Amino acid sequence: MPTSSSDPDPLAVANRLRPVLLRLNRHLRREIDTLGVTSGQVSLLSAIRDHPGIGVGELAAHERTSAPTMCAHIDRLEAAGLVARTRGGGPDRRRVGLDVTEEGVRVLLAARSRRTAWLATRLRALDDAELRLVDAALEPLNRLLEEAPSTRGRAIEPVAR
Repeated sequence: MPTSSSDPDPLAVANRLRPVLLRLNRHLRREIDTLGVTSGQVSLLSAIRDHPGIGVGELAAHERTSAPTMCAHIDRLEAAGLVARTRGGGPDRRRVGLDVTEEGVRVLLAARSRRTAWLATRLRALDDAELRLVDAALEPLNRLLEEAPSTRGRAIEPVAR
């Protein structure tokens, strides 16, 4: 179905949105520099907090990386006192699960607080109409993430019109 000249072109919107999201992500990552963790480590801590007792292999699959790579990441988080490995209490006592320590929870809360404060400061600089536009865009952006098929690691061809 052809679009009118006033309808936004998805490829053009994507080309404008992508750098904005990248810059926003870069700024939010910088907010945690003083915590001594990377944004990737915060992401792993969050995943472990959301799935207490998850195994390294399960976490690797969830994060789409190899188990040896994930093991190295977890070793660093454990050495920093942010994650603890725990033996399973069920029938398979060989199973080792992961849990976020109290220090890890503190880091997660600090990261969230700093990122939210940075973003709220910038949002306060917008006028009411602009803030309403940003607020209205949140639901469609969330739908993009929920409904999008996994395309990690492969290019998406633009749709011919």
